[in-house]
Amino acid sequence: MKKLGFLLLHLLIAFLSPYAWLSMVLHSSGGLLTATGLASLKYFTVLSNLLSGLASLILVLSRLLKKDAPWIHRLHYAAAVSVGLTFLTVIAFLGPLYGYEAMFEGSNLWLHLVLPLAAAAAFILFNPMPMTRRDNALAVLPMLLYGVGYVGNILANGRDANDWYSFLAWGYPAGVAIFLLILAVTFGLGLLLRKANGRR
Repeated sequence: MKKLGFLLLHLLIAFLSPYAWLSMVLHSSGGLLTATGLASLKYFTVLSNLLSGLASLILVLSRLLKKDAPWIHRLHYAAAVSVGLTFLTVIAFLGPLYGYEAMFEGSNLWLHLVLPLAAAAAFILFNPMPMTRRDNALAVLPMLLYGVGYVGNILANGRDANDWYSFLAWGYPAGVAIFLLILAVTFGLGLLLRKANGRR
């Protein structure tokens, strides 16, 4: 029963993550925090969900082929933390800023709510390998790399069209503070998931 639950939940994430992204790519009306074509890959929401889908697919294949390896579980942990950050950012920042209706409209319902919660559940319920403090720190890397690219793009090409999350709406000092806060929240989220999995 546990093996069936593992397979069903991870297959759900593996297939619905690219489906939700393709839905945005092909059917977006240009609404808030959506984009058509490859421009949609500028969003951490999209990238974190695709990472989560890839991690779940690798997990399923490794289980079926009996080719398990520690790096696979570390990848899944980092992916669960990343989409968890997407969920928390929507709940605590983007929702109040733009309105929750817009945040959960169309493909955003899957990318901002359903798939992040599914990834957290999959990690807590089915992850067999205890994560360490080092793994917790490594789980911050996807967000850190995205943040560096986000700021670098603004410095290179200007803020007006490139601060799509409005993190610099209150100036660069506030933007730096938000970035550091997000790093801390990401680490804290990883810690919570690690502890929840350990207690389970």
